[in-house]
Amino acid sequence: MTAEQMWRDFTAARGPAEADYEAWAFGGDPDGLAGLVLAGIKTATASAYPLYGLEGEPLPEAGEYSVILDSRSEAVCVILTDRVAVVPYGDVGREHARREGEGDRSLAHWRQVHEAFFRQEMAAAGLVFTEDMPVVCEEFHAVWPERRACDA
Repeated sequence: MTAEQMWRDFTAARGPAEADYEAWAFGGDPDGLAGLVLAGIKTATASAYPLYGLEGEPLPEAGEYSVILDSRSEAVCVILTDRVAVVPYGDVGREHARREGEGDRSLAHWRQVHEAFFRQEMAAAGLVFTEDMPVVCEEFHAVWPERRACDA
């Protein structure tokens, strides 16, 4: 299903949306991370702040919708952003790591995986990762497809 079709299904079921949406995939493991969102485990993500300015992209904001894509650019679900904070990489805390839902959900695992990912992303952009690099920490919840009681 395309992002456009999922958005039409979502708005048809919920009524006209007051906002538009962005369609994007999680980095690293789009399929696995989208699956964690569908399972209700992943309710947060983090991205490298310096790349937003470099790519001319606005920061996410609370109240925005996103259609999450898999590795084949197929729509998986719609999320609603609840909160966004920009913090130094070294200040990302245990709660955010837990909400990201990856691995054992520990801060140690989050740091290991994200440092490697951020180093790679920054190097590809000709930038250098540092411990004080600003990170965009986004919290969200899935709003479509609706989870049935037996799925929760």
